Amino acid sequence: MIIQPKIRGFICTTAHPDGCAQHVQEQIDYVKARPKQTAGPKKVLIIGASTGFGLASRIAATFGSGAATVGVFFEKPASGARTASAGWYNTAAFEQAAQQDGYYASSLNGDAFSDELKQQTIARIREDLGQVDLVVYSLASPRRTHPRTGETFSSVIKPIGAPYSNKTVDVNSGQVSEITVEPATEEEVRHTTAIMGGEDWIMWMDALQEAGVLAEGVRTVAYSYIGPAVTHAIYREGTIGRAKDDLESSAHELNNKLRELDGKAYISVNKALVTQSSAAIPIVPLYVSLLYKVMKQRGVHEGCIEQMVRLLEDRLYTDGEVPVDEQGRIRIDDLEMREDIQQEVADLWTQVSTDNLDNISDIAGYRSEFLRLFGFGLEGINYEADTEADVPVLSLAQESK
Repeated sequence: MIIQPKIRGFICTTAHPDGCAQHVQEQIDYVKARPKQTAGPKKVLIIGASTGFGLASRIAATFGSGAATVGVFFEKPASGARTASAGWYNTAAFEQAAQQDGYYASSLNGDAFSDELKQQTIARIREDLGQVDLVVYSLASPRRTHPRTGETFSSVIKPIGAPYSNKTVDVNSGQVSEITVEPATEEEVRHTTAIMGGEDWIMWMDALQEAGVLAEGVRTVAYSYIGPAVTHAIYREGTIGRAKDDLESSAHELNNKLRELDGKAYISVNKALVTQSSAAIPIVPLYVSLLYKVMKQRGVHEGCIEQMVRLLEDRLYTDGEVPVDEQGRIRIDDLEMREDIQQEVADLWTQVSTDNLDNISDIAGYRSEFLRLFGFGLEGINYEADTEADVPVLSLAQESK
């Protein structure tokens, strides 16, 4: 079929297999161009491994320190006139590249919140790797069914306590306007925390530890975000922020549980980026567009792969103690949160309007990055050509035989 982007709201309902493969290859090439890391992880489980930070973590571990990886995700293969999801094509490309270079890579596709998939993952680790020395928790989902109670939760992106008004942008049209978001109910806060908080991370680590598949000295990391004051009401002080607070407190609980293995749990506070998740948050796309402009001008812009390489090389697997802030968090948002950068972004925020958006922001870069998430807009890809949409993920195809 001829595959073109079909955008509905803040999501793209199609993905291009060749474009996704090239996007993955670009990240692999970045890692392979760097010196090999002898101190990095060797056997890694990535929960949420098919897009964004999770995918970049898998690429950085495999091609940076030669790690064998097990990836867990929920993605859809092609069906009839529908393309597969971007994460499916990403994983297909990653596994093929890993296999070509002689690296072990195995994937499980299903509901990562379920006890069943946890047990299937444990069986895979036990059979193929024995134990893992790093567990990355990078799930992003709008819904979760609790495996014990059966309750289904749905997340919302809302402020807490009072309505919040500020500028936002329609990424497609470039219209800058003011948006007011009504506050969440207590039930909505509870639901969002149940999905994006730390309960499932703890359930994963408990299951892995009880099964004996965590190596001595194991490390686990989950991803968070803080951001500037302009986004706090909708993010850090809103429903997502409440969930992130729960996630961060879970790291302390896990540290106690992992002590017998001399293990450690970390929260990595990452940079604001164009991801499928961030695109859904009001105000954030406008902030990211301004941030990209400033950071690119200053030569300090990073994408997912640069962030994850820095996390592994300069934080988790550096000599000596892992550098953390006063709350025990790893900060690889340090460049974003530099005072000079934040001041310039704040100045631009007061000025930005529909009329000057193209000049004072990187809205074009935002649009390009968004499309690249789904394999569109990459050089060298013929998007007018008839393309095979049904692409197998090697380990899943072998498993189904």
